[in-house]
Amino acid sequence: MQFNANNLNHYKSYTTIDAHTEGEPLRIISEGYPEIIGKTMLEKRQYLLENLDHLRQLLMFEPRGHADMYGALITEPCSHDADFGILFMHNEGYSSMCGHGIIAAVTAAIETQALNIPKSGNYIGIDSPAGLIKAYASRDNSKLKVSFDNVPSFVEALDQQVMVEDIGQVTYDIAFGGAYYAFVDADELEIDCTPDNLQALINAGRAIKKAVMQSVEINHPEEKALSFLYGTIFTSKKTDKPSSHSRHVCVFADGEVDRSPTGTGVSARAALLSLKENLKEQTSIDIESIVGGKMSFSIQQKCTYQGIDAVIPRVSGTAFITGVHQFVLDDKDIFPKGFFLR
Repeated sequence: MQFNANNLNHYKSYTTIDAHTEGEPLRIISEGYPEIIGKTMLEKRQYLLENLDHLRQLLMFEPRGHADMYGALITEPCSHDADFGILFMHNEGYSSMCGHGIIAAVTAAIETQALNIPKSGNYIGIDSPAGLIKAYASRDNSKLKVSFDNVPSFVEALDQQVMVEDIGQVTYDIAFGGAYYAFVDADELEIDCTPDNLQALINAGRAIKKAVMQSVEINHPEEKALSFLYGTIFTSKKTDKPSSHSRHVCVFADGEVDRSPTGTGVSARAALLSLKENLKEQTSIDIESIVGGKMSFSIQQKCTYQGIDAVIPRVSGTAFITGVHQFVLDDKDIFPKGFFLR
């Protein structure tokens, strides 16, 4: 007996290229979405939220996805310097920037020959809701490595304290690297940043994010739509490799856990380390993830952004395509928007 997928052409169909960056998944939606309307990426993101959010739920939620699935939708660019636009989605909604998503999307574009590796000194321009991202790619012994220069990253607050239910007093920093994060020293709180402590990390990350959101107001200096706390990042000096500076565990959105060191979080950490450890420009730092993935970053330059001291981080990592999928929806499916059952 032979199944013929061509006989399913009466179903609604959505094609994706799936990949992972240092362990963190990315589902790139290549076919099935209608035109995304908007003159800017923030307008396009708002259009998704107001008109097409059921498709995010369909492709991110069970049974086609899971609570930690992450997605990206490729759009036409909005600026002259960009080759394409990108919008990111997850279990709660839509993010403003995503480093692992940039690395995976550029990898997929090059591997599928949608784009060529840029010549030395040139970049691939990507419009994101947070701003223009400049990506670079090179091959070393057939291995593709992708880097990107992020938007200006800066420190919002240092050494703040908040009472957190079931934890007690927590000291935290807030920094922006395309999204805002509360950074917490896991070693100081005696929280183990390992896979077998996953649920405790989720619980603590959610509680800290909630407490911080209730105690401070975040106002992005340029875009009101970026003025929200995206997640909690636990940092730890307990690493698998002595060459690594530290480990990140990011709990974001609705208790989602990043399997990578978090590209935007690494960017925000660059701004923090510039202040707290006097990190110099062009100094490379390796950050580990909860599953042993690694991203490296360096500060390309220090700058001023809207009157704030900031840095331009360059973040590097590797991504791999894991599958090409055609998801379908029967119009009688009892779960057209999916569900979550952790």
